[in-house]
Amino acid sequence: MWQPVLMINGYLVSVLGVAMLIPAGLDMYLTGKNWSLFITSSIVTLFFGISLFLGNRTQIKKITLQQGYLLTVVSWVSLTLLATMPFMLFGTTEYFADALFEAMSGLSTTGATVLTNIEEQPEAILLWRSMLNGLGGIGIVMFAVAMLPFLGIGGMQIFQRENSDINDKFMPKFVYIAKRIMVVYATLLISCALSLYFVGMTPFEAVNYAMATIATGGFATKDTSVGFYDSVGIEMVISLFMVLGALPMTFYIMIVQNRDLHSFRTAQVAAFIKVLAFYILATSVWLTYNGTYGFWTALRFATFNIISITTSTGFVSTDYMAWGPWAGTFFIIFALTGGCTGSTSGSVKIFRWQVVVAYLKKSLIVATEPNRVVPVKIGSLTTDGSIISSVFVFLSAYVFSLTVLTVLVALTGVDFDTAFGSVVGCITNSGPGIGSVVGPAGTFAPLSDTAKYILSFAMLLGRLEVLTVLVIFTKSFWRS
Repeated sequence: MWQPVLMINGYLVSVLGVAMLIPAGLDMYLTGKNWSLFITSSIVTLFFGISLFLGNRTQIKKITLQQGYLLTVVSWVSLTLLATMPFMLFGTTEYFADALFEAMSGLSTTGATVLTNIEEQPEAILLWRSMLNGLGGIGIVMFAVAMLPFLGIGGMQIFQRENSDINDKFMPKFVYIAKRIMVVYATLLISCALSLYFVGMTPFEAVNYAMATIATGGFATKDTSVGFYDSVGIEMVISLFMVLGALPMTFYIMIVQNRDLHSFRTAQVAAFIKVLAFYILATSVWLTYNGTYGFWTALRFATFNIISITTSTGFVSTDYMAWGPWAGTFFIIFALTGGCTGSTSGSVKIFRWQVVVAYLKKSLIVATEPNRVVPVKIGSLTTDGSIISSVFVFLSAYVFSLTVLTVLVALTGVDFDTAFGSVVGCITNSGPGIGSVVGPAGTFAPLSDTAKYILSFAMLLGRLEVLTVLVIFTKSFWRS
């Protein structure tokens, strides 16, 4: 069982080792001082990766479901552990818990940070953080396409079925899908970087923010995130590409292949846009009514920050916790919404909420008309019982994990608000927590090492859809 898992994991680790050469080259070009630290990290990572690959090399005809679970969890953990080396060697983080938190936040595209002096960090480290976002973003889309259809937790098979009327054999091979997803990802990345350059960022900043934006990762090169620039143009560009990153990558492929713009009416994508528009408009009106801002200023700040948190990116342009005591509650709702299935976005995701709402409507009708047959429909798609069941199982596991992790973080000595806010920020992969300590104006640095380990696990849980991680702790999983 382990041989194919370790072989593929070795390949992925080797890719990470090669990626470390890029910031090494940047440091060699800019300063010529610390490039050897990235080279050292690369050599160690490549040694582990190549050893695993060659030591377990075999012809893989089929990956079983059990091996798929193991591969997903083991690869994410091993990549995160090795990604900590540059942070430790550069002295970016003093303790391993901080390095692990930062690396997990990068690869899980969470965007939470323990760094309080980001602008003082070497450019190579800033690039490494952004690259972790970028690698994690493309990695989670591949996971969604390859694994979610078999895990039965409301994954990519839903989106494919939604479009079965257009193409009954919608991209049947994973390799075929993967190549095109990489083209889409690269196209969005380049377009975002060029757009940011044209609206005022330096080439280095544009590349870093583009990787963090398309991956909906949220790592910034400034202590005050996007708020540092105070630029409407930059906020508009990043807002647009955060939304594009939160749409299914296969959605773009479908449009190009079928030349059918009506596919934009796909229930999931349409619902996501509508929900975002409602959140933004309602918050803008409320901020105007309260006298916090004028309407256009309210619309500007609400648009950027709500898109950022709802898509689980984590950039901030202002301290939205200063908007009033209601802001914390509202932003928890935004964080728990999420983007679309098959995107780089995290959290619960909009499709599952659609299933919940549709099932609630059915239940209310059946309560008064018990003999009436009411299908659960999402747009034009009628969902079957297995999909509904899988969504509710996922939500149960999600709420259970959120509750347990909050209690565990609170036991480390922080108040409940900080514990709950930090867990929400991490398990939804939205980045900033809720509250004065871990909110948009703070960092996770004040928390204890134990809390950081727990929150690192929360980020892993959220990124891998909870059940993927929890299932390997069950006895039935390890039975032959």
